[in-house]
Amino acid sequence: MPDLPEPDRDDRQSQDAKLVTLARSSRVRASAQEGAAVRDETGRTYTAASVSLASLQLSALRAAVVMAASSGARSLEAAALVRAAGAGDATAEGAVVPEQDLAAVRDLGGPGTPVLLAGPDGTVFATVRA
Repeated sequence: MPDLPEPDRDDRQSQDAKLVTLARSSRVRASAQEGAAVRDETGRTYTAASVSLASLQLSALRAAVVMAASSGARSLEAAALVRAAGAGDATAEGAVVPEQDLAAVRDLGGPGTPVLLAGPDGTVFATVRA
């Protein structure tokens, strides 16, 4: 009898794909370098784009964590970060997320929270742990 896929794994993959789609949408809507989405412990999602004002610089990932925390989220299950081509280290070989961003995810989600890294087309090229 063939092994059947685990329902939890399939559901998680579907939810992760949704996070990437939401992060892509946030980036495009705001014409920003980055878009991010996070999923809390109840399955709710929060999105944000990077902010670049004279008085405030905020990455999309930290902004999404702020949105979740200010909405009452108690924990995070996962996060997704979509970067424009050429932004930061958005390559499979050099998948780097600034420590400040990972620290924000870790503060709310705990150590080991997965952060999916994707390009503008939504292709996930790496997963890092907060």
